[in-house]
Amino acid sequence: MFYSIRHCTRFRYSAPVSESLMEARMHPRTEGTQRCLTFELSVSPKARVTSYRDYMGNTIHHFEVPGNHTELMIVAESLVDSLQHGERGQLGPEAWEELDGVVAEGDYWEMLAPSHFAQPSELLGELSRALGVERRSDPLSLLLELNGAIYSWFDYTPQSTHVDSPIDDALRTRQGVCQDFAHIMLALTRELRIPCRYVSGYLYHGSKNQDRSAEGATHAWVEALLPRLGWVGFDPTNNLLTSERHIRTAIGRDYADVPPTRGVYKGQAHSELAVSVRVAPSDSMPEMEDEFRLSGDWSTFLEQGVEDLERAQQQQQQ
Repeated sequence: MFYSIRHCTRFRYSAPVSESLMEARMHPRTEGTQRCLTFELSVSPKARVTSYRDYMGNTIHHFEVPGNHTELMIVAESLVDSLQHGERGQLGPEAWEELDGVVAEGDYWEMLAPSHFAQPSELLGELSRALGVERRSDPLSLLLELNGAIYSWFDYTPQSTHVDSPIDDALRTRQGVCQDFAHIMLALTRELRIPCRYVSGYLYHGSKNQDRSAEGATHAWVEALLPRLGWVGFDPTNNLLTSERHIRTAIGRDYADVPPTRGVYKGQAHSELAVSVRVAPSDSMPEMEDEFRLSGDWSTFLEQGVEDLERAQQQQQQ
Protein backbone atom coordinates (compact mmCIF):
# COMPACT_ATOMS: atom_id res chain seq x y z
CA MET A 1 0.00 0.00 0.00
CA PHE A 2 1.30 3.45 -0.93
CA TYR A 3 0.70 6.23 1.59
CA SER A 4 1.20 9.96 1.23
CA ILE A 5 2.05 11.69 4.50
CA ARG A 6 2.02 15.39 5.26
CA HIS A 7 3.21 16.50 8.69
CA CYS A 8 2.86 20.25 9.25
CA THR A 9 4.23 22.00 12.32
CA ARG A 10 3.83 25.73 12.98
CA PHE A 11 5.40 27.71 15.80
CA ARG A 12 4.15 31.23 16.45
CA TYR A 13 5.94 33.62 18.78
CA SER A 14 4.37 36.49 20.74
CA ALA A 15 7.34 38.72 19.84
CA PRO A 16 10.12 38.45 17.25
CA VAL A 17 12.82 35.92 18.10
CA SER A 18 16.32 36.29 16.72
CA GLU A 19 17.32 32.70 16.14
CA SER A 20 15.77 29.22 16.02
CA LEU A 21 17.66 25.93 16.12
CA MET A 22 15.58 22.86 15.36
CA GLU A 23 15.78 19.10 14.88
CA ALA A 24 13.04 17.12 13.14
CA ARG A 25 12.44 13.37 13.19
CA MET A 26 9.82 13.01 10.49
CA HIS A 27 11.57 10.90 7.84
CA PRO A 28 9.96 7.43 7.59
CA ARG A 29 12.43 4.59 7.90
CA THR A 30 13.29 2.19 5.09
CA GLU A 31 13.58 -1.35 6.37
CA GLY A 32 11.69 -4.62 6.43
CA THR A 33 8.27 -4.26 4.84
CA GLN A 34 8.45 -0.44 4.67
CA ARG A 35 10.18 1.75 2.09
CA CYS A 36 10.30 5.54 2.07
CA LEU A 37 10.21 6.39 -1.64
CA THR A 38 10.36 10.18 -1.41
CA PHE A 39 10.82 12.71 1.38
CA GLU A 40 10.96 16.50 1.39
CA LEU A 41 11.28 18.87 4.34
CA SER A 42 10.35 22.52 3.75
CA VAL A 43 11.04 25.31 6.21
CA SER A 44 9.72 28.87 6.32
CA PRO A 45 11.52 31.24 6.79
CA LYS A 46 13.88 29.56 4.38
CA ALA A 47 16.78 27.73 5.95
CA ARG A 48 19.49 25.33 4.89
CA VAL A 49 18.44 21.86 6.04
CA THR A 50 21.02 19.13 6.64
CA SER A 51 20.58 15.61 7.95
CA TYR A 52 22.37 12.75 9.62
CA ARG A 53 21.56 9.28 10.91
CA ASP A 54 21.84 8.47 14.60
CA TYR A 55 23.07 5.18 16.08
CA MET A 56 19.54 3.71 15.89
CA GLY A 57 19.31 4.43 12.16
CA ASN A 58 16.86 7.32 12.54
CA THR A 59 17.21 10.15 10.02
CA ILE A 60 17.36 13.52 11.78
CA HIS A 61 17.05 16.80 9.89
CA HIS A 62 18.31 19.98 11.50
CA PHE A 63 18.45 23.63 10.56
CA GLU A 64 18.97 27.15 11.85
CA VAL A 65 16.87 30.25 11.15
CA PRO A 66 19.23 33.15 12.03
CA GLY A 67 17.09 36.25 11.32
CA ASN A 68 14.22 37.77 13.26
CA HIS A 69 10.93 35.95 12.79
CA THR A 70 7.57 35.58 14.49
CA GLU A 71 6.56 32.29 12.88
CA LEU A 72 8.31 29.06 11.94
CA MET A 73 6.69 26.56 9.62
CA ILE A 74 7.96 23.01 8.99
CA VAL A 75 6.30 20.79 6.39
CA ALA A 76 7.43 17.20 5.89
CA GLU A 77 5.97 15.31 2.93
CA SER A 78 6.73 11.70 2.15
CA LEU A 79 5.57 8.80 0.04
CA VAL A 80 5.84 5.38 1.69
CA ASP A 81 5.34 1.88 0.36
CA SER A 82 4.17 -0.28 3.26
CA LEU A 83 3.64 -3.97 2.56
CA GLN A 84 1.22 -6.25 4.34
CA HIS A 85 2.93 -8.11 7.16
CA GLY A 86 3.17 -11.87 6.79
CA GLU A 87 2.04 -14.41 9.34
CA ARG A 88 4.18 -14.09 12.45
CA GLY A 89 3.76 -17.71 13.50
CA GLN A 90 3.57 -19.02 17.04
CA LEU A 91 5.98 -19.74 19.84
CA GLY A 92 6.04 -22.47 22.45
CA PRO A 93 7.16 -22.52 26.10
CA GLU A 94 10.72 -23.29 24.99
CA ALA A 95 10.86 -19.78 23.50
CA TRP A 96 11.71 -18.30 26.91
CA GLU A 97 14.99 -20.20 26.94
CA GLU A 98 15.60 -19.27 23.31
CA LEU A 99 14.96 -15.61 24.15
CA ASP A 100 17.45 -15.68 27.02
CA GLY A 101 20.02 -17.13 24.63
CA VAL A 102 19.38 -14.40 22.04
CA VAL A 103 19.72 -11.69 24.71
CA ALA A 104 22.91 -13.21 26.11
CA GLU A 105 24.52 -13.24 22.66
CA GLY A 106 23.44 -9.73 21.61
CA ASP A 107 23.77 -6.12 22.73
CA TYR A 108 20.29 -5.23 23.96
CA TRP A 109 21.01 -3.68 27.33
CA GLU A 110 19.57 -0.27 26.36
CA MET A 111 16.23 -1.86 25.53
CA LEU A 112 16.21 -3.81 28.80
CA ALA A 113 17.23 -1.10 31.27
CA PRO A 114 14.84 1.52 32.69
CA SER A 115 14.80 4.72 30.62
CA HIS A 116 13.71 8.31 31.21
CA PHE A 117 9.96 7.73 30.77
CA ALA A 118 9.84 3.97 31.41
CA GLN A 119 10.83 3.73 35.04
CA PRO A 120 9.69 1.18 37.65
CA SER A 121 7.45 2.64 40.33
CA GLU A 122 5.13 1.53 43.11
CA LEU A 123 2.08 2.14 40.91
CA LEU A 124 3.63 0.18 38.05
CA GLY A 125 4.27 -2.68 40.46
CA GLU A 126 0.62 -2.62 41.50
CA LEU A 127 -0.48 -2.80 37.87
CA SER A 128 1.94 -5.62 37.19
CA ARG A 129 0.50 -7.66 40.04
CA ALA A 130 -3.09 -6.86 39.03
CA LEU A 131 -2.43 -8.04 35.48
CA GLY A 132 -0.37 -11.05 36.56
CA VAL A 133 2.66 -9.98 34.54
CA GLU A 134 5.12 -12.85 34.89
CA ARG A 135 6.79 -15.32 32.57
CA ARG A 136 4.31 -18.01 31.51
CA SER A 137 3.01 -19.73 28.37
CA ASP A 138 5.29 -18.19 25.71
CA PRO A 139 6.62 -14.66 25.11
CA LEU A 140 4.35 -13.85 22.16
CA SER A 141 1.15 -15.03 23.85
CA LEU A 142 2.04 -13.14 27.02
CA LEU A 143 2.71 -9.89 25.14
CA LEU A 144 -0.54 -10.21 23.21
CA GLU A 145 -2.31 -10.62 26.53
CA LEU A 146 -0.50 -7.60 27.97
CA ASN A 147 -1.29 -5.52 24.89
CA GLY A 148 -5.00 -6.22 25.34
CA ALA A 149 -4.88 -5.72 29.11
CA ILE A 150 -3.41 -2.20 28.78
CA TYR A 151 -6.07 -1.39 26.19
CA SER A 152 -8.82 -2.49 28.59
CA TRP A 153 -7.31 -1.02 31.75
CA PHE A 154 -6.83 2.55 30.49
CA ASP A 155 -9.13 5.06 28.82
CA TYR A 156 -7.79 6.94 25.84
CA THR A 157 -8.23 10.61 26.81
CA PRO A 158 -6.46 13.29 24.74
CA GLN A 159 -4.71 16.01 26.78
CA SER A 160 -5.09 14.03 30.00
CA THR A 161 -1.29 13.97 30.39
CA HIS A 162 1.58 16.13 29.21
CA VAL A 163 4.51 15.37 26.94
CA ASP A 164 6.82 15.14 29.97
CA SER A 165 4.40 13.29 32.26
CA PRO A 166 5.77 10.30 34.17
CA ILE A 167 3.87 7.04 33.72
CA ASP A 168 2.52 7.39 37.27
CA ASP A 169 0.15 10.13 36.04
CA ALA A 170 -1.58 7.72 33.67
CA LEU A 171 -1.38 4.86 36.18
CA ARG A 172 -3.03 6.98 38.87
CA THR A 173 -5.96 8.14 36.72
CA ARG A 174 -6.16 5.10 34.42
CA GLN A 175 -6.23 7.36 31.37
CA GLY A 176 -3.74 8.76 28.91
CA VAL A 177 -2.64 8.79 25.28
CA CYS A 178 -0.53 6.52 23.10
CA GLN A 179 2.74 7.83 24.49
CA ASP A 180 1.70 6.83 28.03
CA PHE A 181 0.48 3.37 27.02
CA ALA A 182 3.68 2.71 25.08
CA HIS A 183 5.81 3.71 28.06
CA ILE A 184 3.82 1.52 30.43
CA MET A 185 4.15 -1.48 28.12
CA LEU A 186 7.86 -0.76 27.72
CA ALA A 187 8.41 -0.81 31.47
CA LEU A 188 6.36 -3.98 32.04
CA THR A 189 7.94 -5.84 29.13
CA ARG A 190 11.49 -4.98 30.18
CA GLU A 191 10.78 -6.38 33.66
CA LEU A 192 10.18 -9.72 31.90
CA ARG A 193 13.71 -9.45 30.46
CA ILE A 194 12.34 -8.99 26.95
CA PRO A 195 14.12 -6.22 24.98
CA CYS A 196 11.53 -3.59 24.09
CA ARG A 197 11.80 -0.27 22.23
CA TYR A 198 9.63 2.77 21.59
CA VAL A 199 8.45 3.53 18.04
CA SER A 200 7.28 6.93 16.83
CA GLY A 201 5.40 7.15 13.56
CA TYR A 202 2.05 7.45 11.87
CA LEU A 203 -1.11 5.35 11.73
CA TYR A 204 -3.43 5.36 8.75
CA HIS A 205 -7.04 5.51 9.94
CA GLY A 206 -9.24 3.83 7.35
CA SER A 207 -13.02 4.14 7.35
CA LYS A 208 -13.39 0.50 8.40
CA ASN A 209 -10.81 0.62 11.20
CA GLN A 210 -12.02 0.97 14.77
CA ASP A 211 -9.02 2.83 16.19
CA ARG A 212 -9.39 4.87 19.33
CA SER A 213 -6.23 6.90 18.73
CA ALA A 214 -6.78 10.32 17.19
CA GLU A 215 -6.36 11.24 13.56
CA GLY A 216 -4.35 14.35 12.77
CA ALA A 217 -1.46 13.39 15.05
CA THR A 218 1.56 11.16 15.12
CA HIS A 219 1.33 7.82 16.89
CA ALA A 220 3.45 5.67 19.21
CA TRP A 221 3.73 1.96 19.90
CA VAL A 222 6.38 -0.57 20.98
CA GLU A 223 8.43 -3.35 19.45
CA ALA A 224 9.62 -6.39 21.41
CA LEU A 225 12.40 -8.76 20.39
CA LEU A 226 11.16 -12.35 20.13
CA PRO A 227 13.10 -15.48 19.16
CA ARG A 228 12.63 -16.57 15.54
CA LEU A 229 10.30 -13.60 14.91
CA GLY A 230 12.65 -10.64 15.41
CA TRP A 231 11.20 -7.28 16.43
CA VAL A 232 7.41 -7.54 16.67
CA GLY A 233 5.24 -4.42 16.97
CA PHE A 234 2.45 -4.05 19.54
CA ASP A 235 0.01 -1.13 19.65
CA PRO A 236 -1.56 -1.06 23.14
CA THR A 237 -3.56 2.08 22.36
CA ASN A 238 -5.65 0.16 19.82
CA ASN A 239 -4.99 -3.44 20.93
CA LEU A 240 -3.31 -4.31 17.64
CA LEU A 241 -0.31 -6.07 16.30
CA THR A 242 1.28 -3.55 13.98
CA SER A 243 0.39 -3.82 10.31
CA GLU A 244 1.02 -2.02 7.04
CA ARG A 245 -1.04 0.89 8.48
CA HIS A 246 1.71 1.59 11.04
CA ILE A 247 4.40 3.73 9.41
CA ARG A 248 7.63 3.85 11.40
CA THR A 249 9.58 7.10 11.67
CA ALA A 250 12.00 6.66 14.58
CA ILE A 251 12.91 4.15 17.28
CA GLY A 252 14.52 4.68 20.67
CA ARG A 253 14.45 3.82 24.34
CA ASP A 254 11.37 6.01 24.86
CA TYR A 255 9.86 9.31 23.71
CA ALA A 256 12.84 11.30 24.99
CA ASP A 257 14.92 9.82 22.15
CA VAL A 258 12.49 10.47 19.30
CA PRO A 259 10.36 13.66 19.61
CA PRO A 260 9.14 14.81 16.17
CA THR A 261 10.62 18.26 16.83
CA ARG A 262 13.13 19.52 19.35
CA GLY A 263 14.63 22.98 19.40
CA VAL A 264 15.41 26.27 21.07
CA TYR A 265 15.07 29.93 20.17
CA LYS A 266 16.55 33.24 21.33
CA GLY A 267 14.20 35.94 22.49
CA GLN A 268 11.71 36.98 25.15
CA ALA A 269 8.57 35.48 23.69
CA HIS A 270 5.88 32.92 24.37
CA SER A 271 5.38 30.24 21.73
CA GLU A 272 2.30 28.55 20.33
CA LEU A 273 2.48 25.24 18.52
CA ALA A 274 0.04 23.86 15.98
CA VAL A 275 0.38 20.45 14.36
CA SER A 276 -1.49 18.77 11.53
CA VAL A 277 -0.80 15.25 10.29
CA ARG A 278 -2.45 13.64 7.30
CA VAL A 279 -1.92 10.06 6.19
CA ALA A 280 -3.80 9.00 3.09
CA PRO A 281 -3.63 6.58 0.17
CA SER A 282 -1.20 8.21 -2.23
CA ASP A 283 -3.88 9.39 -4.67
CA SER A 284 -6.12 11.17 -2.14
CA MET A 285 -3.94 13.79 -0.42
CA PRO A 286 -5.48 17.32 -0.44
CA GLU A 287 -3.59 20.15 -2.07
CA MET A 288 -1.17 22.00 0.21
CA GLU A 289 -3.09 25.28 0.02
CA ASP A 290 -6.14 23.50 1.46
CA GLU A 291 -4.34 22.15 4.52
CA PHE A 292 -5.27 24.92 6.95
CA ARG A 293 -8.77 25.34 5.59
CA LEU A 294 -9.53 21.63 5.86
CA SER A 295 -8.04 21.00 9.29
CA GLY A 296 -10.11 22.14 12.26
CA ASP A 297 -7.18 21.24 14.51
CA TRP A 298 -5.32 24.40 13.54
CA SER A 299 -7.96 26.83 14.80
CA THR A 300 -8.36 24.80 17.97
CA PHE A 301 -4.65 24.98 18.70
CA LEU A 302 -4.35 28.68 17.99
CA GLU A 303 -7.39 29.61 20.10
CA GLN A 304 -5.88 27.84 23.09
CA GLY A 305 -2.99 30.28 23.23
CA VAL A 306 -0.60 27.63 24.58
CA GLU A 307 2.27 29.17 26.53
CA ASP A 308 4.04 25.97 27.45
CA LEU A 309 5.71 24.65 24.31
CA GLU A 310 6.37 21.18 25.68
CA ARG A 311 2.77 20.74 26.78
CA ALA A 312 1.61 21.69 23.30
CA GLN A 313 4.03 19.21 21.74
CA GLN A 314 2.03 16.33 23.15
CA GLN A 315 -0.55 16.95 20.44
CA GLN A 316 1.98 15.28 18.14
CA GLN A 317 1.92 12.03 20.13
CA GLN A 318 -1.72 11.14 20.55
